[in-house]
Amino acid sequence: MAEEKRDFYEVLGVQKTATADEIKKAFIKLAKKYHPDMNPGDKDAEQKFKEVNEAYSVLSDEEKRKKYDAYGMAGIDPNMGGGGYGESTGFGGFDFSDILNDFFGGSASGSYSSSARARSQMPIDGDDIYVRVTLTFEEAAFGCTKNISYNRIIKCPECGSSGAAKGSSPEQCPTCHGTGTVRVTQRTILGSMSTTRACDNCRGTGKIVKNPCPNCSGKGYIKINHNVDTQIPAGIDDGQKYVMRGYGNDGRNGGSAGDLVIEVSVKDHSIFQRSGADLYCEIPITFAQAALGAQIQVPTLETSEIYTIPEGTQTGTQFILKNKGLPYVNSSKKGDLYFRVNVEVPKNLSSEQKELLMKFAATCDERNHSKGKAFFDKIFKRK
Repeated sequence: MAEEKRDFYEVLGVQKTATADEIKKAFIKLAKKYHPDMNPGDKDAEQKFKEVNEAYSVLSDEEKRKKYDAYGMAGIDPNMGGGGYGESTGFGGFDFSDILNDFFGGSASGSYSSSARARSQMPIDGDDIYVRVTLTFEEAAFGCTKNISYNRIIKCPECGSSGAAKGSSPEQCPTCHGTGTVRVTQRTILGSMSTTRACDNCRGTGKIVKNPCPNCSGKGYIKINHNVDTQIPAGIDDGQKYVMRGYGNDGRNGGSAGDLVIEVSVKDHSIFQRSGADLYCEIPITFAQAALGAQIQVPTLETSEIYTIPEGTQTGTQFILKNKGLPYVNSSKKGDLYFRVNVEVPKNLSSEQKELLMKFAATCDERNHSKGKAFFDKIFKRK
């Protein structure tokens, strides 16, 4: 009588609703635990490894899993063995290549070689290059032209990126025979595995250069110092970036050139601060101007504006000049200018000035100092 097998889900320690990824992770964990290389001479571990292997060979196959879920062992091939383990990439009759990446970061040999070669010949876009440009506050506000000098990698103009000297061409790599990959067999906890990796001799290209170009030393690309004029848009802010398409490193195998990404650093201004497109500043005024009202001169980035402040203006009062801020980038719209007045208390008074102020103070009452009255009223009410 055939030995009754344990439920495959129970063997792997997963629920029947487990996803394919959960089943795979459970198998890898148990395969490592019970592999004979990790348990030399342990027959029980060897048997459990076979059991885990058999369970995974069914549950990892969508069609076999459906039949197993519906009919149990009767729904699958009774001759399908748990296998055992051997010197191959197949375990128990199923392809083991799908889990190799989890162990080695590689792939099983087979069709990989052609796909790797195809990938090595695919167009690869060039890298972006990042530079920083420092601007004065005014340059950022109004825009300007800047010359930028930076290093970039371009196709060698002598060999057209082939790496071979004029009159010669790259040849097929004798190590990988033009495939760009080589097969490597390595001993792992799951046995001997055949994997493929990029050929070291040709760096995965399938070709070697016997007569290298003297300008690029056979690399096909050279680094140069490049200068380009760029138009900084008006209104750009500190930390903002903008892109010059195609001014980065050249691509390979017909890939597009990368971009030049320019990050702006803006110096502080002696008077203005900014928030987006709005400007802010503080303007000192005299006690008389605040008390009587006055026309004051308000600076802007381009010139100045005359603004009338009302009598009785308190220190810290903020006013606004519409459309006198910075331009929005790539727009005709402008922000606003906000200015706050600070009343400057006079110092170094003469005797005559002090006497006049004392006479003035004697004529003032609570109508002239409503804030002070309200403040002390609150204090006395608390008491």
